[in-house]
Amino acid sequence: MNPKTAILIGATGLTGGILLTLLLKDSSYSKIKIFGRNSCQKSHPKIEEHLGDLFKLETFAEAFKGDVVFCCIGTTKAKTPNKETYKKIDCGIPVAAAKLAKRNKIETFEVISVLGADVNSNTFYNSVKGEMERDVLAIGLKNSYIFQPSLIGGDRDEKRLGEKIAQVSFKFFDFVIVNKYKMIAAETIAKAMLLVAKNGYEETRIESHQIKNISDRG
Repeated sequence: MNPKTAILIGATGLTGGILLTLLLKDSSYSKIKIFGRNSCQKSHPKIEEHLGDLFKLETFAEAFKGDVVFCCIGTTKAKTPNKETYKKIDCGIPVAAAKLAKRNKIETFEVISVLGADVNSNTFYNSVKGEMERDVLAIGLKNSYIFQPSLIGGDRDEKRLGEKIAQVSFKFFDFVIVNKYKMIAAETIAKAMLLVAKNGYEETRIESHQIKNISDRG
């Protein structure tokens, strides 16, 4: 089997950073092309970084070539209070990446969304993710996989007080929370993304409990 090239967007985030570590250890991939605004701060022969404005992702078209795209980009209300900018990050960047994947004949595209994503949701965050899912799927890539985790657990560099409180609450009440809504570790998501890229999956949208099952079986 010829070694593959992975494209990773969001390598400086929690899940993206863990996924990067897994990709570097995986002999199936000989190159990881990272697209971002800031450096991942890692030096490795496999890594090829492309830094710039992700709102203008099309400017990277020539370099945006590989076998699979992993899109782990995302922000929060606290980090990005402006709704227009928020939408450009959580919807605009993944959709632009999917369009480039289609243009450059990349067959597999994976993106992190959220459990409850719905274009008609009254919750702004969920509606934006719903728009992203709709627009990505409309592009018509051969293999599109949308990961819909519940609250993601893990240690982030930046402080997110509200998220930290939610994580503690989820852990405390874990025994009464339905599996679908249980907090899920970032490591679990990253592992599942890698496994689905290799083995495929029978569904396009992969909910939180399914993500955990994939990771556990792998």
